[in-house]
Amino acid sequence: MGSLFNLVIVVQVVSAISIIGLVLLQHGKGADMGAAFGSGASGSLFGATGSSNFMSKSTGVAAAIFFSATLALSYITTHQSSSVSGGVMDKAAPAAPAANPAAAPAAPAAPAASTPAPANSIPK
Repeated sequence: MGSLFNLVIVVQVVSAISIIGLVLLQHGKGADMGAAFGSGASGSLFGATGSSNFMSKSTGVAAAIFFSATLALSYITTHQSSSVSGGVMDKAAPAAPAANPAAAPAAPAAPAASTPAPANSIPK
């Protein structure tokens, strides 16, 4: 199960890096200077070139792979056996009670009344 988990993590990281790269490489519709002032706002949603090209289709495929890897990681971690050591936040199992009550350690005695320190021992 551990090697499958590692494989899915590698697939997720590679798909995330490819999504980042593909999004950064794409040229937006209004990427020129006039788009900052609203001149590109009157264009259609998909532009004149159609709804998608190779880069946007590749981004969609990478996103689908990323989401499926995320769901696979979620499934794997929720269905892991309890014998695998958990994280820092897992609670430790409580200790079993002693079988022989006589062997159990006695309750600590009440603390003795403390005597006040002599006045001449206080540094001046």
